[in-house]
Amino acid sequence: MKYSGLPCFMWILFKKSFRDCLVSDFGYDTASACMVMKKAKSEYRKIIEKIPEFEKEDRFSTNIINCALLVSILLSMDRRPTVDELTRYYKNAMSTPLTKKVCRKAGKTKFTDADIESMKATAALRAGDRNPYSWNMDYLPYEDGSGYEARFYTCGICALMKEYGFFDLVPAMCHLDYTMSEMGGTSDFVREYTLASGGPYCDCGYKKKNTVR
Repeated sequence: MKYSGLPCFMWILFKKSFRDCLVSDFGYDTASACMVMKKAKSEYRKIIEKIPEFEKEDRFSTNIINCALLVSILLSMDRRPTVDELTRYYKNAMSTPLTKKVCRKAGKTKFTDADIESMKATAALRAGDRNPYSWNMDYLPYEDGSGYEARFYTCGICALMKEYGFFDLVPAMCHLDYTMSEMGGTSDFVREYTLASGGPYCDCGYKKKNTVR
């Protein structure tokens, strides 16, 4: 994957929030946080350049770019955080005003015909068969019409985190699914299994608001 383009844009977009949260969540002083980010930028470019280009129809390129960003910071820190620490850090770093705006916009089209057709197309693509850093999923609508589940059998985040020795920290990224659904405002996120915790798949369930029992 080329660094120029979306990966470069994503670094510019999130570098300040990831740096600021090194201070607020991990206790770095500003100078030390800047040094971590300077080292992380070099690591980030190396990681990005090892990842194959994603197919045009593959909707998950931003997911793996975000993972590369987090891995680069983990490689640059002076200690390994716990899952709970990293969960808080990643949630706060990703919860920028722009992220919230994007999620609210996506929430307005959740469960529309276009959204459902997009989910079906993603399931049919099976990009994970050709790219080890992408995903394979099934689209499973709920019989009662209350929403749908995206059931994942391969996970690019799991693959990349495992490659760099951070597989045990994957749940910190998984938790963001709840946060982003909450930001969207139209769905409640429900989950029983994750591949990271040894489950048979990752179930990402989206229930229309006020239908969760």
